[in-house]
Amino acid sequence: MPVDQQELARRLKAAREASRLTQEDVARNLGVSRSTIAQMELGNRAVTSLELDKLAYLYGRDIRAFLADEFRPEDALVAVFRRHPDMARDDQVLAAVRHSLAAGREITNLERLLGVDADLTALPAYPLKAPATRWEAIQQAERMAAEERRRLGFGDAPLPGVAELLEGQGVRTARADLPQDVSGLTVADPDVGVLVVVNREHVPWRQRFSFAHEYCHVLLDRDEKGTISRTSQRDTLPEVRANAFAAAFLMPPGGIIEFLKGLAKGKASRLKAEVFDEGSALVAQARPAPGTQDIQLYDVVLLAHHFGVSRTAALYRLKNLKLLNETEFAELQIQEESGRGKQIAGMLGLAEPHEDGDGIRARIVALALEAFRRGEITKRKLEELAFLAGLAASALEGLVGQAAPDATAAAEVLAPPE
Repeated sequence: MPVDQQELARRLKAAREASRLTQEDVARNLGVSRSTIAQMELGNRAVTSLELDKLAYLYGRDIRAFLADEFRPEDALVAVFRRHPDMARDDQVLAAVRHSLAAGREITNLERLLGVDADLTALPAYPLKAPATRWEAIQQAERMAAEERRRLGFGDAPLPGVAELLEGQGVRTARADLPQDVSGLTVADPDVGVLVVVNREHVPWRQRFSFAHEYCHVLLDRDEKGTISRTSQRDTLPEVRANAFAAAFLMPPGGIIEFLKGLAKGKASRLKAEVFDEGSALVAQARPAPGTQDIQLYDVVLLAHHFGVSRTAALYRLKNLKLLNETEFAELQIQEESGRGKQIAGMLGLAEPHEDGDGIRARIVALALEAFRRGEITKRKLEELAFLAGLAASALEGLVGQAAPDATAAAEVLAPPE
């Protein structure tokens, strides 16, 4: 049944209120008066297709949702800001979430258009109860990180790009300009899929940690539709668990111990072995020379580079695994804070870890080009999708030429936009 003007007005009002936006907020974004928005929501004024497109983007919706037989007032954007109401009025966060949702939704539409199976059953479900204490949160995280590494076949080896790993699990990844307090966010929506966004402003090693952190939310919290990870909430149990998961996922205990052994470190202060011959046991003991097993800052620098984490994260991991005591940790932390760790890394020629994290951009461009090549979308739609992905017009033209193998497609390429 076609949606009439009154029903569309009702849906627009419901979407606005669910998004916690005032009529003044909407009017400012559309460049119209508040009374114009009021008349739209009363059904006294028709809404143009261009206005509906802008409103859908503003509310984090697909434009077709307003014209469908059934309308859901609540969606992923609403779920995110219901849990974080103070962030709902942050323009920077809103812009990042809206843009990422729009890109994710376009990818979903393109996948359906091209018949791509975007089944997310590869993502496991961990039926863990909510932790009651920090200790329980950390123990849950350690066990889950070990199981997830086993499932993915990484054992104790360093992980490749974490964003790439998430993409392989069907999770869409992106980077966006977010407030410094926000390290990342996760959104799960039927029209978008599972989407992870990390803060583009943070240094590469922190982005890598954030992708691993958000992966914990994907595995455990995606039924909640959306989460925002903030430094100011790091002491909450879900955030404690996600941070502990990221540390264990990136730096497995067995891998750390084996790496330290390769540096002639990490042995116990006293070694003991017993040989049993079915009658009695023969005991053999050895003690490493004093000081030979002390972990130095250059060991930490190499360890951090090996696992693609910050030197501070490596220090805390060594401390939590009882490979550093409180005094040793404090001494090494002072050296790191003085800049000595960065100096050592420079002398050793060790580059910062790098996370691309723009899987959405690459995928939307690739799918759009294929859809254009097949004649499923127009040149104008291709340009819109490329703009959404942040692709320069000059770069698009070079790609379009490769996606136009026949005369019909070539004619469409040469045709001016409508």
